[in-house]
Order: sequence, then C-alpha cells, then structure tokens
Amino acid sequence: MAGPPADDDLIERIVDIDISDEMETSYLEYAYSVIYSRALPDARDGLKPVQRRILYTMDDMGIRPDRPHVKSARVVGQVMGLLHPHGDAAIYDALVRLAQPWAQRLPVVDGHGNFGSLDAGPAAMRYTECRMATAASAMTAGLAEDTVDFRPNYDGKETEPVVLPAAFPNLLVNGTTGIAVGMATNIPPHNLIECVQALKHLIAHPDADTEQLMRFVPGPDLPTGGKIVGLDGVRDAYLTGRGSFRIRATARIEQVHARRKGIVVTELPYMVGPERVIEQIKTAVQSKKLTGIADVKDLTDLANGTRLVIEIKNGFNPDAVLEQLYKLTRLEDSFGINAVALVEGQPRTLGLRELLTVYLEHRLEVTLRRTRFRLGKAADRLHLVEGLLIAILDIDDVIAIIRGSDDAATAKAKLIEAFELSDVQATYILDMQLRRLTKFSRIELESERDELRKRIEELQAIVDDPALLRKLVSKELDEVARTHGTPRRTVLLASGGGAVSAAKASATPLEIADDPCRVLLSSAGLLARTDSAEPLAAVGGRATHDVIVSMCTTTARGEFGLITSLGRVIRGQTIDLPSVPSTAQAPNLQGGSPASELFALEADERILGVTGLGDDTVGWALGTERGVVKRVNPDILGKDSWEIIRLDDKDRLVGAVELRDDTGELVFVTSDAQLLHFAVAGVRPQGRSGGGMAGVKLAAGARAVFFGVSPASDAVVVSVAGSSTALPGTDAGSVKVTPFEEYPGKGRGTGGVRCQRFLRGEDVLQLAWVGPSPAVAAAASGAAVDLPPIDPRRDGSGVSVGQPIAAVSTRTHR
Repeated sequence: MAGPPADDDLIERIVDIDISDEMETSYLEYAYSVIYSRALPDARDGLKPVQRRILYTMDDMGIRPDRPHVKSARVVGQVMGLLHPHGDAAIYDALVRLAQPWAQRLPVVDGHGNFGSLDAGPAAMRYTECRMATAASAMTAGLAEDTVDFRPNYDGKETEPVVLPAAFPNLLVNGTTGIAVGMATNIPPHNLIECVQALKHLIAHPDADTEQLMRFVPGPDLPTGGKIVGLDGVRDAYLTGRGSFRIRATARIEQVHARRKGIVVTELPYMVGPERVIEQIKTAVQSKKLTGIADVKDLTDLANGTRLVIEIKNGFNPDAVLEQLYKLTRLEDSFGINAVALVEGQPRTLGLRELLTVYLEHRLEVTLRRTRFRLGKAADRLHLVEGLLIAILDIDDVIAIIRGSDDAATAKAKLIEAFELSDVQATYILDMQLRRLTKFSRIELESERDELRKRIEELQAIVDDPALLRKLVSKELDEVARTHGTPRRTVLLASGGGAVSAAKASATPLEIADDPCRVLLSSAGLLARTDSAEPLAAVGGRATHDVIVSMCTTTARGEFGLITSLGRVIRGQTIDLPSVPSTAQAPNLQGGSPASELFALEADERILGVTGLGDDTVGWALGTERGVVKRVNPDILGKDSWEIIRLDDKDRLVGAVELRDDTGELVFVTSDAQLLHFAVAGVRPQGRSGGGMAGVKLAAGARAVFFGVSPASDAVVVSVAGSSTALPGTDAGSVKVTPFEEYPGKGRGTGGVRCQRFLRGEDVLQLAWVGPSPAVAAAASGAAVDLPPIDPRRDGSGVSVGQPIAAVSTRTHR
C-alpha cells in the first residue's frame, strides 16, 4: 500500500504563475463564455444558445403544436442534462420568456398555466406545461435535411445544431435583450409581414439601401402596442445599429362615471406593467408632484386586456393631467436600440440592412443545402427504382440466379455480373418482397421513376440557378407571412402626437378656468356643459340625436338648478357635468351624463328644465297638470334642494321657464287639444310657499300637457294626438305643426281654443310644444323623427309619423 506523497513531490507540482496574467486569462475566458454561450444571439436565427437548445430539444422530444402539453420541468431537465449544464433556473427563465405574448411578437413556445405577467413572475416549472408553438415549427423545419451544421455537446456524447434553419427573421420579429461582458444588446420586436416585404425587396434588389428598406419596415412593432413618438432615433438605429425612441401608452379621455372624467389606458409601453405605473402615480401624488387625480383602478383581465382607469378630479383638465403623467410616470418610456449580434462568431453592431442581409444569406444557404439533400435523396431513390425495374423485366432470370446461389453474397455477385447492377441495387433486389413482383408494381415503379426524374430536374435547376433559389426563398417567406403574420399593433408618430403635443403642454392649464359656459338638458335626460357660453351652432338638415329641451348660462365652477315635476329646485355643480364643445350641433348630446345618476330623484320625479342660480337669476313661470300657473321670484337657499310651489295632492308641474321681463305670452296646451295663451303681466309674482292661481280652465277628465312661454315672433305649435288606451311609447299617433299666430289670445282662467282635430281612434293629446321655428322632434331613444310641413289650419287634423315622439325642441339655440 502506497504511503502519502513526500514533501518533495508536492513541491514539484506547484507552478508559479503571475497573478496579473492569470486574472487576465481567466477573465477573458469568462468574457468569451458569456458573450458566445449565453448573452448574445446569433444574427442568423436570432436565438441565444439556451433558447436554441430549448427549441431543438422540444422538437427532438416530439413536443410539437399538434401534441399535448408536457410539464415544463421535463423540458428543462432534458435541456440541462443533454445540452445546457448551467442550471435549471436559467433554462426555465428563457423558456418562460419565449412563451410570453407581451415579450415576444411571435411566441415560439405555447405555455399552459401561470407564465407570469408584466408585474409578477411565473409559477414554478413543476406547475406549468408547454409545447412548441406553430412558429417554432417554422424555426426548426429542415433540421433533418442537413440544412445546418451540428457540433458536439458539452461532454461530446450528443450533438446540437450550431444554428436553426429559421424560416422567418426571428431576431427582428421577436427582438432580444442581453448583457454580456463589456457589451450588451437590445433589439425591439418588429412586424413579421413588414420584415418579409423588406426581405423580398432585398432579394429583388440586392443593392437596396436602408432608406429603401425603411419603406417596408418603418419602425418597431411592439407586442403590447402603444405609440412610438418620433422616428429620428429609429432611423439612426436602422442606419448605425444604435438609437433610441420614445414609447407612449395608448390612452383616451372618457366619462368613467356620471360625475367624473378619467384617462383610460388600453396599451402600455413595452415591458411596462400596470402595477408599476400605479405605484409611480401614487408616489407622484403623495409628493405633490402630480395633482388632479382622484383614483386609479386596474381593470386589466384576460378577456378585455389592459385597462387602467385614472379618474380625474372635477375642475382639472384631463388632457393636461395626461401630459403630466407622460412626464412623471412610465406611461411614456424610452427604448434604446443597440443591435449587437454574432456574425460568423464575432459580435457586431448591425443596422437594418445588415440584419436583413445576414438572415437572407443564412436562409439562402439553408434552402440550398436542403435542396441538395433532397436532390441526393431523389437520386438515390431513382437508382433503386431503376434497379427494381431491371429485375422485374427479367424476373425469371433473377429468380433462377438467386435459387442457384449457395448464399446471399454469391447471389449478389451473380446479379451484379448478369444485369450490370450496382452493389446497392443488387442488395435492394435481394431484400425485395415477393409481393412487389406484380404487374401493378411495375406500373407504380415506372410512374415513380418519371416523377423522380422530373423532381431531380427541378431540384438540379434550383441548385444550378441562383435566381431560382432566390425565387424559392421569396416564395417560402411569403408563405410564412401568410401563416404567422398579424397586423401592426404599434402606431408610429413622426413627432409629438398624443392628447396634448409637447409644444403646447406648458400652455395647457392644469385646472379648468371659471369661464362662462352653458348647461344643457336633452330630451333623453342627459346633462352636459359646453366649454364656453358661445351660442350653439345651427343644425342644418336632419337631426341625428336627441334634442336639447332646456339650457341656462353659468360658469364652469358655478352652480345651476334643476326644476323637477315635484315643484322643487335641486342644486348642482357645473364642474361635475361632462363637457361638450360649444360648437357642437344642438341635437348631439351623447357625451352627457344621465340626470338620474347625478342627482337623487324620486320614483315619479322627472327633470323639466335647468336654470342658473347666480346673482342675476330671473324669475320663473310654472304650470301644473291641473292648470295652475305661478310666477315666483328668485329665492336661492343654501340647501341642496327646496320647493318653489305648493302643489296639491296628485298635481305635478308640466313646465317651468325663466322669465326675463313681463313681456311675452304664457301658453297652456291641454290633453283635450285646447290651447290658451295670455300675457305674462297678467300673473302677479308670489313667494316660494304660494300655490299659484288659475291658469287654464280644464274640462272634466282633461289635464295640461304643456306649459311654456311663446317668443315674440316666428313661433310654431307642435301637437301629437293619439289614443288614451294605448301603452305609453307604442302609439305614434298623428302630428300637426301650426303657426302660433293662428291662435287668438284669451284671458287667464278661460278654456282656450282647439289646436288639433282628433282622427278616428284618437281621443287625447299626448304631447304638445310651443317655441321658435324650426322645430325638431326625437323618439324616446333619442333618434330623430321627421315632422310634417307646417299646416296653417288652426283646428286641422294631424299627419301620421313613423314612430312615437317623446320630445320636441327648437333647431337653433342662442
């Protein structure tokens, strides 16, 4: 048994090495390993070694798109055991990224389970499953046809591809990021269809420059969408391989609920998660850097995608707040392009043309090698088929030779000598089954021979003619684009863009000024305010939305009142109402909020009109269903609501109007088609607690359906008759439009004159309106309803219309 080594032996094994040389050598080896084996992708297939090994292993294991998912741990273990001995964490992280649709423009791994999100990591590999995506099949197609070189794995027991065939330009389509030693790479994703179009142009025009190729690839196409603001940095990157651009979230201003507007973000910048944005918003609000935000909600889900709702406080300009968010949070982010990849084993910084050229040269080589492989296989098969045909023609002699031979070797030698066959042909004939010796088999073999000769001729032409080879590559790229291509998601903006341009951001006030504006009430019960007190534009032609039935002038930070059918005034804040342009067409109030959502109304209470509550508030004239009229002086109380008329039981207001002075005519229209108008001066003002006085004398069973004030001139009367037994909103009835001047005035408290003659089946006036001409009408849905021409007959009958009318107003508002 040998004893311990002597001290002299130990001394002999010690080698003196200079520490600086050793550190330099070790560091260079480490840097080389990181650059070439981990961090940088190959410019041909756009994959890092670990990514390439994952796809190759999944293809080798048969985990293809048409097969069931398998445990991710199984794939990771196979990759680590055979090809990538650097730990399972790095392999699983790479596999997860290949499956994330927000990281990859065209994912090559189909993940099943929790593969994480932009703000959270994935589940452990034992819980998730995976398989190749359809795009991965395009990356590995042709591996078995000698399209790429193979090299030994880390222990020399297996082989792995040096590069994948890659049927599409993966480096551009999916991009990449990596940090090596002394260098890094960062390439954004692009649109597959655009890249294919650029490659086809490069095939047809090999001398095309970057400017020409940018007509097909104008900029990155990020999987999360968004907007790229400014293309100068993109152009620099495409020319030199280095550049930067800004990515801006896709956001729009919406009425998030009745009282408040908000910013709704539906697309975030690349690799930015909603939780990160919410955290930045909260930090900016707490530090007083950002004002005007009331709440932030993340409503993102799998069904609807990204939806981040940022509620804006009343009185703040949402566009200005959005611009502040772009500046203070990652709703606007920057992306630095550093296109570094391995070309022939050397790291290089590549522009757009170089990236496309390197891939195209690789694809041409892959296609050429595949064609030569198929050509060789076809030639080998033709050789065998020709030998079989010879054997079948002289089958009797062949059988005789085989039967007369002592062994297979002798038989093969005699066949070669007798029929001038090759060794391969003779061996194949000896292995041939007897069932092939039929007449039908001969016909099949002759047909196969002809097809093989034709196929060989086509393949040889591709090998011999570079133009045919390039045409084939172009055709295959087209097929890949049709199969896997999707429309562009990212919007490219040549300059600022967005809700508020950068040049105007400083001029946009953050808070809404207390400027004059108008409060509008539509026939569908929608409330809104205009952005100024300018008169609304006249509406030409047919109205397309519900009509404005009431308006008042106030200020953006002032107050207004709602007069209801229960005889009370409800106080409201103008700033709580959604804003519509002051030049908007009068019937269009779709951006408004329902009054029932803004204010607490009783079950049978409805809004009759809006009124100002400022110091210049004028008096009001009120009319009830029972024919009572009242003038009330302005009496503004410090309450949320107060009564302005004492109503008897079951009586309701049917109309409320502002009075500027004592001029004009007050008008009642009753359900039995009687119209009465009398002078405003004939009604003395009363206090809030007053119950009013007799306005119109009603017949038994009749009620007032309209009360208002008639303008000095150019007024019309619109009346709608129908059946009292019809369900509300189901009887279109008949409509009549008559000049107001046709109706003589009478004293207050009298019965009035008839304004419409009922047709058969009609017994009640369902609706009436008196106001400036021209008049417009709307259905309960807000859709416009055409009115008949003016009928000068005071008591004539009406004209049928297509659908029931719910409200009438004037076409112009001043």
